[in-house]
Amino acid sequence: MDTRRLVLFMVFVFSLFMLWENWQRYQNPLQPAGTAQGNSAAPSVSPVLPAPTTPALSGVPRPEVSLLPATPPAESPFPATTTASATAAETFSVRTDLFTARISTQGGDLVGLELNRFKAFSDREKHFDLLSAQHRYAAQTGLGKTSGRIELPNHKILLTPVPGSRELAAGQESFQVRLAAPEVDGVKATKVYTFRRGSYLIDVAWELENNGTETLKPGEYFAYFQLQRDGAAPEGDSFMLSTFYGAAVYTDAEKYQKVQYKDIAENKAQFVRTANDGWLALVQHYFVTAWVPQGNAPREFKLYALENNLYAAALILPFPGLAPGGKTEVRAPLFAGPQEQSALREVAPGLDLVVDYGWLHLIAAPIFWLLSFIHSLIGNWGWAIVALTVLIKLALFPLSAASYRSMARMRQITPRLMRLKELYASDKQRLNQEMMKLYQTEKINPLGGCLPILVQIPIFIALYWVLLGAVEMRDAPWIFWIRDLSAADPYYVLPVIMMVSMFLQTKLNPTPPDPIQAKVMMAMPFVFGVMFFFFPAGLVLYWIVNNILSIAQQWQITRMIESGGDKPKKKAANDPRA
Repeated sequence: MDTRRLVLFMVFVFSLFMLWENWQRYQNPLQPAGTAQGNSAAPSVSPVLPAPTTPALSGVPRPEVSLLPATPPAESPFPATTTASATAAETFSVRTDLFTARISTQGGDLVGLELNRFKAFSDREKHFDLLSAQHRYAAQTGLGKTSGRIELPNHKILLTPVPGSRELAAGQESFQVRLAAPEVDGVKATKVYTFRRGSYLIDVAWELENNGTETLKPGEYFAYFQLQRDGAAPEGDSFMLSTFYGAAVYTDAEKYQKVQYKDIAENKAQFVRTANDGWLALVQHYFVTAWVPQGNAPREFKLYALENNLYAAALILPFPGLAPGGKTEVRAPLFAGPQEQSALREVAPGLDLVVDYGWLHLIAAPIFWLLSFIHSLIGNWGWAIVALTVLIKLALFPLSAASYRSMARMRQITPRLMRLKELYASDKQRLNQEMMKLYQTEKINPLGGCLPILVQIPIFIALYWVLLGAVEMRDAPWIFWIRDLSAADPYYVLPVIMMVSMFLQTKLNPTPPDPIQAKVMMAMPFVFGVMFFFFPAGLVLYWIVNNILSIAQQWQITRMIESGGDKPKKKAANDPRA
């Protein structure tokens, strides 16, 4: 296969890739933002926990029922007398070294989380707010009942903050924020947040003390830990490649299961409902919030749609029971932060799978591991990409050398191919036969140039996903004007350099005998260059370094062949193809 076919083949494959991505976007259109109020102090919520459609959890004291009522109430599983008005709720801030959290006194909901290390997409002077009022994004918890008499606090009740520290002090490793619920029938309940230095993992617990006379039986109550958000696309989603956003469930048995919001709305969501392990999350580009309960306690996963384009993901845990005079607690850690894979793996098994590498995950994951290892040695993601490119080029060196040797010899025999074309212009079959004989005699593989391209296309696409999906690349600088390797070059310098390198590469290749094809080949660097204007700077950097190394390798091989260093066998004098 000659060079023009290689380029056309590459254009075809890459076009299929982009066409497939746009088809995915068409099949899963972005949903409207609904009627969110961006200036509300706390999100307006009215979730109804519907009846479970799954069998009872194993290990629950009353196995004939699920953790939730068999028949849902008409409006809410919580009495109206315990519901606090959203207008009466207040919010207060809590600060750690990594983020500033906002907590509402209504249910003690976590309604805001500004990440100190990440800038907002729209306003680079502000921090990125993961749990934002714009998307009505909140982490909620509460206690409900199946058949018990006592009304335990849910996420609608107004809590009272207990005086205490609201900021991580210098030298302090952790601190707690406590919110007390009104005492009901002698039962005291306190919601407790535990924040730790250097961690996005927030411990959330309900502590209960029974000073009454009635026993709270395990099968009559349950605890829920819920995430809610609208279905609108998150900020910063790339138009070149739409990454997954939606819900995710993980268990050891069923592994990682992604669920789109539209499937939840249409009751088509496929995911495991009950298990003795696993976690529940809402995923978006670069960031994730996940309830990650520890141990092997039975749990139930629920995903449901609310009104006004609002969705909820609830994790239901069994209530341990509480006798008079006793104390107990129900807890579930909440991870809310960036998808940094090394940290995610330490939080819970499989949590690192929320990083969306698409269908080339098996290639992208090792590439990112190698890139991270190089970065740990170099300390700069841009130079790590350069070093990764060199390693990939070295690994493909034998294959590339054979390809360039074939193209160099093809360049040498181009005048003889032109002569054959003149001799057999009226006999296409004879022309093809003579050309194949010439290839065999000169030991030229016309398909040899395809192999490096075939190998590099999946690597190229996998690296594309790595640069778009890895939060480590977000705001990662290289040198000078390149301050974000995951974004396009703001001054288009790298795409222009790439066009020049592609042009030089084209000049080293055999010139197509057809003048029209020759013009097409000369135009290809400019066509690709325009496409690369919108690609992440890190990806363009990879392609530039790859092109420079290819030019050097191809030039050296071509020079050796033309000087006789790799000279083919001499033809017989009576060979008509000579």
